[in-house]
Amino acid sequence: MKLSSHFDPSANAVLYRGDCLALLKQVTDGFAKLIVTSPPYNVGKEYESRLDLKDYLAQQRVIITECVRVLHPSGSICWQVGNYVDMGRIIPLDVKLHPIFEDCGLVMRNRIVWHFGHGLHASRRFSGRYEVIMWFTKSDTYTFNLDAVRVPQKYPGKKHFKGPNRGELSGNVLGKNPGDVWEIPNVKANHVEKTDHPCQFPVELVERLVLAMTNEDDWVLDPFIGTGTTAIAALMHGRKAIGAELEKSYLKIAKQRLRAAQSGALRVRPMWRPVHDPEGSTANVPPIKVRL
Repeated sequence: MKLSSHFDPSANAVLYRGDCLALLKQVTDGFAKLIVTSPPYNVGKEYESRLDLKDYLAQQRVIITECVRVLHPSGSICWQVGNYVDMGRIIPLDVKLHPIFEDCGLVMRNRIVWHFGHGLHASRRFSGRYEVIMWFTKSDTYTFNLDAVRVPQKYPGKKHFKGPNRGELSGNVLGKNPGDVWEIPNVKANHVEKTDHPCQFPVELVERLVLAMTNEDDWVLDPFIGTGTTAIAALMHGRKAIGAELEKSYLKIAKQRLRAAQSGALRVRPMWRPVHDPEGSTANVPPIKVRL
């Protein structure tokens, strides 16, 4: 796979300032092994114009269709969304967006629930404490590296008590499948990764997707790259990253974070660290090679 002639062929990271459709139109068919993003939820944040839900979905359809074009035949799309809120009524965006992906011929492999412990407090309904990652593939021959993302067994020493395997360990020695409910702290004011972006997602959330759905040197694309979280997660593990961002201030932060990662000064919450860890929850990313 190659970048189009619009970009530096030696780059391992491309941060494009502008509309994601403008970037996608410059990317060749089948280019990205993984497309992972958290698009605007149409709730009126500073970086979006609130639209009628029908218009928002039409806008998303155009972007998703273009993403499918640039997705590798064995690639994956992970679309992370929450709820559209209107006058106290919530509408799950994954339910509304699913038909668009289906119309594009993609197959859903998982509906991953991202659970977190903190957020806005509701008084007339239960407080929302989860969002959803929709994982789709383009074909049945998709990349999935389960061993790379296994988590510790709950009972690591458990053994078979009868049958031909009696006395042998009953669980995989590399760990267990993490399942489709992930408890990962969201990026709030006291999170080590917090920037000025109001809806930043954590590096470790993207890391798990990158490790499971790509191999080294694959390209990871984020059409709404914000402050560069997807690029950081990809580059940390020897992948390449490309993404677009409209807001100049967020792109500036993304470049600052990548420079910090390059020098080994970027702090992140380490992947797999327990949510409630009395020993602390920060670590510096080992220096990574960044060629913008």
